[in-house]
Amino acid sequence: MINKLRLAIRNDLEAAEEARAFGSGWISGVLGLALGGSALLLLLSQQYPAWFSVDELDAVHKHPFYMVAVQIMTFLGFGLACLNLILRRNKIIGFTAIVLVLATLSLGALGSRQPGTAAALNLGIDWFVLNLLLKGLLFVPLEKLFSGVHRQPLFRTEWREDLFYFLISSLFVQSMAFISLAPTLALMEQTGSWGGFRAMVAGQPFLIQIIELMIVSDFMQYAFHRSFHAVPFLWRFHAVHHSAQAMDWMAGSRMHLIEILLLRGFTIIPMYLLGFSQGALYSYIFFVYLVSAYVHANLRFNDKWLSPFVVTPRFHHWHHGIEKEAIDVNFAVHFPWIDRLFGTHYLPKDGKWPSGYGIGGHPVPKGYWKQFWYPFRREN
Repeated sequence: MINKLRLAIRNDLEAAEEARAFGSGWISGVLGLALGGSALLLLLSQQYPAWFSVDELDAVHKHPFYMVAVQIMTFLGFGLACLNLILRRNKIIGFTAIVLVLATLSLGALGSRQPGTAAALNLGIDWFVLNLLLKGLLFVPLEKLFSGVHRQPLFRTEWREDLFYFLISSLFVQSMAFISLAPTLALMEQTGSWGGFRAMVAGQPFLIQIIELMIVSDFMQYAFHRSFHAVPFLWRFHAVHHSAQAMDWMAGSRMHLIEILLLRGFTIIPMYLLGFSQGALYSYIFFVYLVSAYVHANLRFNDKWLSPFVVTPRFHHWHHGIEKEAIDVNFAVHFPWIDRLFGTHYLPKDGKWPSGYGIGGHPVPKGYWKQFWYPFRREN
């Protein structure tokens, strides 16, 4: 029964283009489903933070506007679901959204916040929802407006796999942050004598620190990224990221868990050791979080004026391209001149885009768990 319901929802989400037209009820149904589900998960996180929230969002949960936002999302989700039921012949998404809204209202009636005892492993459900809403609200409209002739549906091929990657990296964000920071904290203890230098770095103007962070981080990520292309064993982890055959704002989420831990652990070392201020660090981390979605996004604008100076979607899409020219090029995150410096820059002057994405022969299997074990499999 549950499997049939899941397939019915998926089939309507992935409906043909003519069945997704404006006025068909599909848009209202998808929005109602998203808002109803988000409201339920955010309320669950607020009422049971010991299990379903991250410590960093505790102040957000206690803010009066938090519950107002949940109530607004619940109300809008209900209204949009009703509109779906009126307009659409296939009403499965609308009915599901109504069920989520009723579950939210029931949960809200059960009582107030239950702090409880901190769980051994608390899941960042609220982190996942807020991340998804922020990126979705920002990049979905942009991709609809600026995808040029290369339009693709919101629920394109393998969207479920990439959404699951997005979910996993959000749920365990606290645990991954702890593991990633461990080497840096150990080095900080060994370099206590650097206090004066760190104070000098932290005392610089905010904008100067951001620019320095971009340069330092880009060199670190370039070295890390290129090594994962050059070393065969490491490439098997990175191949999971390159297995995506469709590029959009969510494709950047497809990364093997081991690579995420190593990347974060390696690249944050100089950020902390050099002593950048907490405000500059957090601002840069938020900035690069958006940049990751931006460079993978299906945004096809004329970038000739911008591409010599900063990394654009076309620049990074050529890193993922299926063509021979796209192999082992464009490793930089922010500045293309780093690739020029090391001889790995490639960007056609005629504005051309790759004809496709992925790895020749597509050796990486489909599905999250098969991809998780792929790097550890013995090659035939």
